[in-house]
This record gives sequence, C-alpha cells and structure tokens, in this order.
Amino acid sequence: MSTALRPLALTMGDAAGIGPEIIAKAFREAPQDMQGCFVVGDVGLMRRACRWVCPPCALPLPVVQLEAVADLPAVPPACVPVLQTEARAPEIVPGRIQAEAGRLAGQWVQWAARAALRGEIAALVTAPLHKEALAAAGAPWDAYPGHTELLQAEAARHLGVPVQQLPVRMMLANDELRTVLVSIHLPLRQAIEAVTHAQVLQTLRIADQSLFRMLGRRPRMAVAGLNPHAGEGGRMGREEIDIIAPAIAQAASEGIDASGPYAPDTVFMRARARPGQPAAFDVVVAMYHDQGLIPIKYLGVETGVNVTLGLPLVRTSPDHGTAFDIAGRGTADAGSLIRAVRLARQLSRPSA
Repeated sequence: MSTALRPLALTMGDAAGIGPEIIAKAFREAPQDMQGCFVVGDVGLMRRACRWVCPPCALPLPVVQLEAVADLPAVPPACVPVLQTEARAPEIVPGRIQAEAGRLAGQWVQWAARAALRGEIAALVTAPLHKEALAAAGAPWDAYPGHTELLQAEAARHLGVPVQQLPVRMMLANDELRTVLVSIHLPLRQAIEAVTHAQVLQTLRIADQSLFRMLGRRPRMAVAGLNPHAGEGGRMGREEIDIIAPAIAQAASEGIDASGPYAPDTVFMRARARPGQPAAFDVVVAMYHDQGLIPIKYLGVETGVNVTLGLPLVRTSPDHGTAFDIAGRGTADAGSLIRAVRLARQLSRPSA
C-alpha cells in the first residue's frame, strides 16, 4: 500500500444485499483504486462474497483479518483487508430482510463514523443498507431512516451539539449531473411541508460551501420549483412566489450564484453535461427526494455517487440500494462503488 494514502473505510452494508459482493468485485476489478481501503464488516461474510464473484477457473481473493487499522500497510497486495469490529456474524441469508443484518449494518457504520470523526481514517464509503432491516433491529437503529440521519446523529454527538444544529443534505452526482435535496427521507406530504424559506436557504448555503471545496469556485446553482411549471405565476401554487424565490434572492444577496425557480421537468436537462455540450449549471437544488433522484438514477445507477454534505467527515456511497433480488449471485455491478471510492479520495485530500 502506498504510504501516501490515508486509510479509507468501506462499510459492508446489509449483508443480505449486494454490499459484500460489490466490495469484493471492486477489490478484484479496480485494485489501484482500492489501495489503502479496508472493509468494516465480517470476515466470514466477506469470504463468502469473494467466492460468489470469483470468475470461473480463478481463485477467490484472499481475505485478511485486521486486528487494527494500523496493520493495513502490512497487508499483501491482492487481498481484501477486513476489520472485524463485532463478533463473527451468524448465517445471513441473501435477499431477505433480517434484523441481525440490519443491526450489523448499523454497527459497522457507527464504528466507521466514529473513526472518521476521531481522524483515524480519511473517509468512509458506505455500501447499501436496507431501511426495513435497520428498523427491525430495534433501538437505536430504528430511529434512523437511513445512513444520512445516522451519520448526522453521530457527528452531532461528537461535536456536542443538538442534531438540529448540524444540518446536512444529500447530493447525488455522476459524470453528467449533480442534484442536492432540500429534504431527504420524508413521506411526500411531509416533504412538501418541509419546503420553507429557511430550509431552501439553508440548502443553498450548504451546497454552495460544499461544492466550492469540490470545484475550487462558487457553483452555478439552478433551483427547481415545487409545482408543475414552477407554479405558472401562482396558477398552480404559490410556493415558488412566497417561499422559493425569496430564499434565492437572499442567497444571491450573500454572493451565492443561485437562480430560479425553474420548471422541474426541464431544469435537469439544462444542468446535464454531455460531450460537446457543457452544462448551464453545476448543480440542481431539488425540493424533495424523488424530484432530484429520478433524473440521476435514470442516467444509470452504476455511475451515480451519493455524498452527504454538511458533515465534519467525508462520506460517499453508491447510488443504489441493496438489490435483494440479485443478492448472492455475484452479478452486481461495482461501478458506482468504485466511483464512490474515487470521489471519497478526492474530497478527503487536504487541498479539497
């Protein structure tokens, strides 16, 4: 392992899903990208995944158990290093919601988050967990709708502040498009209620600060409307007039390069970068989860990366779920995970 690389942790995710398999594939298919990475998970489950993804007539990658992160430089090449932070896992059946799989996924993320907050690792990349399995695991895991809220709670605890004082946002990105969400995992009715002046303005501020570090300049932000055609001047709703436009105006008065609100059914096309056709914007600020994620995922979940903005640590993840329907077959695509590792490395550099 290059001594220039600070350790990067990959949490295994829900072991009943494709998380272990895509991690195994990433180590096999992209060894250069995986230098300096280790898995926070279970040695036995990782060995099983390495067998599943092994090509015919080839040997599975060896799995090496780490006693401590400091042992990572001594791991031989072409091995998968695993830090066993919990007792050996029981048999986890692929493709089924299991409380134990949810508990382990939560424990692994919690360990990696705390290590990142202590500065022991450069960043964490989280393989998908299953929200129903996490809830089935009971307290404290059932309090978290997903990774984002769990990481937010850990960071707030580390900083000694209430969760409300550490606002975070989800950004999904690929080579063609970026989108940041005003609200994350909320039922649609609650997501609409969450479109307030304060929430929109806070999203613009967080996106501006985070993307400035990524791009080295202020991002050009397009703000999507909430209603069809961005409200049509109030004929289809007044949220654009009463809430979104004033938030944009206040952000602009602070020097933030934000404009809109734009019709949500066309703004993503204007913000999409393609060969020979540069994007008009660097990012779209979407009002709720599906409004922002459907365009990104339509372009291909194998290329998208999820980034949590606003945390005092770097966290990325693949832009897909646990894929229970194909778990255990060794056919899952590791492309999104590999891109998540690359972006985590980029964001965790001191100059970033």
